[in-house]
Amino acid sequence: MRAFVAVVPPPEVVEHLDAFLSVRREAAPFRWSGVEQWHVTLAFTESLPDHALEALDDLLGAAALRRASFGMRVTGGGAFPHADGAHVLYAGLEPDDDAGLDRLAQACRTAVSRAGARVDGQRFRPHLTLARLGRPANVTSWVRLLDGYAGPRWQVGEVALIASHLGEGPRRRPRHEVVGTYTLA
Repeated sequence: MRAFVAVVPPPEVVEHLDAFLSVRREAAPFRWSGVEQWHVTLAFTESLPDHALEALDDLLGAAALRRASFGMRVTGGGAFPHADGAHVLYAGLEPDDDAGLDRLAQACRTAVSRAGARVDGQRFRPHLTLARLGRPANVTSWVRLLDGYAGPRWQVGEVALIASHLGEGPRRRPRHEVVGTYTLA
């Protein structure tokens, strides 16, 4: 199973950002991410063995209970790998506790690894993917636009384990299925 552990913003946060972007989306031929798929990936694995799911459930539950809830908001933006030749346009995040978000991501990555799955080894760069570009493009004006955005603050109180079913969603995009949720202390 292709899976990831993520923070999923609450509906009011998603609606606020969606309203900000809705009048602007038609101005760019990007592959915009569906709002129902907006999340902050903490840990990702391309292949979670079925036999590892029960262990991962226990490990994520324990890891979440060792981490305190914290406030966060969506603000600003950026592009990967850079604004001049972007493949991805994203919204930035402002957690009340940067170190707490980093420790939460590390705890989730450790749980996935201990359950027997290979964790994507890229450095943790918290963001919310808004759009993907078919070819590298300059998105500097979009990054500037996002720099003026500040969404409502919310309390991060849980993480979710989400299965990603490639090609099963609308327009052959991934379909996400929440497998479990884990409450922070």
